[in-house]
Amino acid sequence: MYCLQWLLPVLLIPKPLNPALWFSHSMFMGFYLLSFLLERKPCTICALVFLAALFLICYSCWGNCFLYHCADSPLPESAHDPGVVGT
Repeated sequence: MYCLQWLLPVLLIPKPLNPALWFSHSMFMGFYLLSFLLERKPCTICALVFLAALFLICYSCWGNCFLYHCADSPLPESAHDPGVVGT
């Protein structure tokens, strides 16, 4: 379970508030996970625990899934703020 210490913090990284950055964030997280799995080669149990946690977070649509944005979940209030969305 030593290898989980490098995988579990990935689930805690929040998505950016700016919807324009969601694609680049998901690409970065996907490439990070792919490179981690290829370089560190975690044990099967750790990989299955992480994939189960990722599946449960994305399936429940809690809003922290970095793979996609659920259609029925609302955007954060600050996403409509021009100061946050920026120029």
